[in-house]
Amino acid sequence: MELTSKQRAQLRGLANSLTPIVHIGKEGITEAVVKQTDEALEARELIKCRVLESALLTAREACDELAQRTRSEGVQAIGSKFVLYRQSHNKEKKNKIELVKDKKKPAAR
Repeated sequence: MELTSKQRAQLRGLANSLTPIVHIGKEGITEAVVKQTDEALEARELIKCRVLESALLTAREACDELAQRTRSEGVQAIGSKFVLYRQSHNKEKKNKIELVKDKKKPAAR
């Protein structure tokens, strides 16, 4: 799912109050980090992650790799933190994030 600029802005706003729940250390992105991220996305849809100072990769690099490995979307990477989003397909999930829809502009005549 490719996010639109409006959807990214909406998710950035929701992520402001989040506390990082996935921390990436000097070992980088291990299978345990991927599993923890996957479980967090399944439970919450939108998560904030943090790259610790001892890590040998940037937040952007970590965001891109984790997004690919967890089939999620990188929403934003600033400083040592980044935000990931993955839509839940569980229809009974409470607190599901409803993304804004872009209205299509009428075709020019």
